[in-house]
Amino acid sequence: MNNNKKREGEVRLAKDIRTSFQRFFESKGHKIVPSAPMVIKDDPTLMFTNAGMNQFKDIILGNQPANYKRVADSQKCLRVSGKHNDLEEVGHDTYHHTMFEMLGNWSFGDYFKKEAIEWAWEYLVGVLKLDPGRLYATVFEGSAAEGLERDDEAAGLWAQFLPAGRIIDGNRKDNFWEMGDTGPCGPCSEIHIDLRSDAERAVTDGLTLVNRSHPQVIEIWNLVFMQYNRKADGSLEGLPARVIDTGMGFERLCMAIQGKTSNYDTDVFQPVIKEIAGMSGTEYGKDARKDIAMRVIADHIRTIAFSIADGQLPSNAKAGYVIRRILRRAVRYGYTFLGQKQAFMYKLLPVLIESMGDAYPELIAQQVLTGKVIKEEEETFLHTLETGIRLLDKTMADTKAAGRNEITGKDAFTLYDTFGFPLDLTGLILRENGMTVDIAEFDAEMRKQKERARNAAAVETGDWVVLKEGNPEFVGYDEVCTEASVLRYRQVRQKNKTLYQIVLDRNPFYAESGGQVGDVGWLITEEEQIRVLDTRKENNLQMLITEQLPGRPESGMAAKVDTEKRAASAANHSATHLLDAALREVLGTHVEQKGSWVSPDGLRFDFSHYQKMTGEEIRRVEHWVNVKIRENIRQIEYRSIPVAEARKLGAIALFGEKYGDEVRVVRFGPSIEFCGGIHVEATGNIGMMKIVSESSIAAGVRRIEAVTGAKVEEMLDTVQDTIAGLRSLLNHTPDLGTAVRTCLEENAALKKQVEDFMKEKQAMLKDELLKNVREINGIKVIRYQGSMPAEAVKNIAFQLRGEITGGLFFVAGTVDASKPVLTVMLSDDLVAGGLNAGQLVREAAGLIQGGGGGQPHFATAGGKNVGNLGIAIDHIMESANL
Repeated sequence: MNNNKKREGEVRLAKDIRTSFQRFFESKGHKIVPSAPMVIKDDPTLMFTNAGMNQFKDIILGNQPANYKRVADSQKCLRVSGKHNDLEEVGHDTYHHTMFEMLGNWSFGDYFKKEAIEWAWEYLVGVLKLDPGRLYATVFEGSAAEGLERDDEAAGLWAQFLPAGRIIDGNRKDNFWEMGDTGPCGPCSEIHIDLRSDAERAVTDGLTLVNRSHPQVIEIWNLVFMQYNRKADGSLEGLPARVIDTGMGFERLCMAIQGKTSNYDTDVFQPVIKEIAGMSGTEYGKDARKDIAMRVIADHIRTIAFSIADGQLPSNAKAGYVIRRILRRAVRYGYTFLGQKQAFMYKLLPVLIESMGDAYPELIAQQVLTGKVIKEEEETFLHTLETGIRLLDKTMADTKAAGRNEITGKDAFTLYDTFGFPLDLTGLILRENGMTVDIAEFDAEMRKQKERARNAAAVETGDWVVLKEGNPEFVGYDEVCTEASVLRYRQVRQKNKTLYQIVLDRNPFYAESGGQVGDVGWLITEEEQIRVLDTRKENNLQMLITEQLPGRPESGMAAKVDTEKRAASAANHSATHLLDAALREVLGTHVEQKGSWVSPDGLRFDFSHYQKMTGEEIRRVEHWVNVKIRENIRQIEYRSIPVAEARKLGAIALFGEKYGDEVRVVRFGPSIEFCGGIHVEATGNIGMMKIVSESSIAAGVRRIEAVTGAKVEEMLDTVQDTIAGLRSLLNHTPDLGTAVRTCLEENAALKKQVEDFMKEKQAMLKDELLKNVREINGIKVIRYQGSMPAEAVKNIAFQLRGEITGGLFFVAGTVDASKPVLTVMLSDDLVAGGLNAGQLVREAAGLIQGGGGGQPHFATAGGKNVGNLGIAIDHIMESANL
């Protein structure tokens, strides 16, 4: 497709395309809203925003009214796992990505198919000037099994613009969109474009390539017409308010507009790819394997940078693990194909920010932190790669020693699963050494792991049983006990356990969000008292979690919060606000909250800071907070105020959070923060705060753990009991510090005496061994069995090697702390002659129920069976033909 010559009025650059989309739909009465964060914090069903509709789920599900009937945006999305698992294809083809932008427009109970289709055509053909002869539309063909007819309405609307031959019937898989196994769904209509050259089109009709995974015949826009609700039994019912949800891949659209045949050839990716090529001393387009590596890195650096900017740091759990996997995949491609043996990805940030910083200012605001985190992660994984290579070298040596040229799939999977060492890199190294891997066994191990994960996460969710209509109201800011009725409930089964989710009309229970755990308590009727185990939020719907239903759920009941646990959580939450203010006061205004966790037992606060806090700084922070607690500052709550007004107050917002038009602000004197959580009425209710630990969790991010109130008392009691116990051990000395120092000095002196004694004993034993050298087949054999610390035996072995420079064969079977130890030391000439201490030890270790290894000249093994030491020594001697 030759679109390289720009016509007057055409939109060409990526940033202009994004702007033109927003202006077009603004002209159609749509409210342009900012992108939601790519990382989702308060939705247990999702870790990342994987579609433009995610931020509107609660509106679509009817849990929240729409502030605007028409909305449009450009949403940053991430797809790497679950239903949308694109990770392994990224970089190998021209159009899959992990992070991508989704241009979308929505209607909540306003316009429907007619406007959605007509405006899509107007924008693509009228505004962007795409060739209408290259466009195709698909419509749902219907499903007899579900009693659904073909979407003739959509087909008729497309007939205004396209000949019948380019309006294609699509099956349920391609043209019936569903949010999940249950929930809103409906037919959809996809717009595809044929980007092939005229010559290729003349040979093969594009009609035959739609939805056939052709890299130049691709879907660019999906128009979803939500008009049904899927129930748990699979049946469909009509939605009360129909929804239009459209999503257009920004990168693919740029490819079409800019006349390219790959997303990576557009100005979305080319600046970063050119930077990678320059850093690697290569040129894009010259080597297929290097090109794949550059595409992988160009894609992944976007995902990593946006995730960190949204507050998600790489880690070993959940969303953090996904980001770490993506980062390590990019590092590995750079290491293997571009020769990048040092951290390099963090150096790409300036180019990325120059390209996308204007549209997404969070990249600019978090640039320093993002760079530090990426650099540290790269360096850590490069070290892991080196460790993996050493382990693979050992595995290859063991396999060859066993007379095989194929390592087991289990060994390869251990390298992958435990050390993050990818299979393709394992295969590459093996091929270079004339070896292979059992792929089938590796795949079997991978399937077992996935099956274990699926079984652990499997949840069966029933349909909502609606007892009465109404909107649930949260009254927990003002009440901890209230009369309430059940609006609806459903059953949930996970890990063979049945729970119930209950929605009340008046709910005093705070649902877990913003880092604060959910309330617990009771539902009380005249007949029974049901324990509320937790309170959670899903799609903005607050749900009580119980193990049983009320006997008469349609009757009224008292909903009562456990006030003791609520008060402890509130104290810890308010303490985090004071802690945030204290850190900014003591360390500087660069401090930003990066996460928190608040429960009745304590608090955890993560913040940006680039060095370990000193003991003095920790104490100053503690004192600052406790002064504010003693001042008993009363809480000032702004229940619902405009965001702009909140910012004028000086309220601090958590970076990476998306706020509505109106927010809640909580103030304790100098501490003013956006917050929807539960707090104390006055700081005096906190009692006292004590910092338990301060540590690093990532480059540039520190973590403080602390306790408040009664937990501080418990901690002080423990400290006092410990001090009293130490004084009792030291004859109730008044000066504990001096007494402990004296004990340490005496212990050091005694330890030195023991070391001197051991040296004398080692020297005596060495002399004794030298007197009893046996010569067998020209080899000087020294055999010893007895009790001796392993370190002492090692010292003797190396001393003997220094004195007997040729023909030395030393084998010892010793007992150290009731455990058997085998030691073998060989002189260099014996190693050159084919003997291997590591192999000798490994073969004999099984006899003492243990394992071990080492170098060809020196090796050790530990075990459990002391009784077989003599047999193990004999085995080593026999294996060496001695």
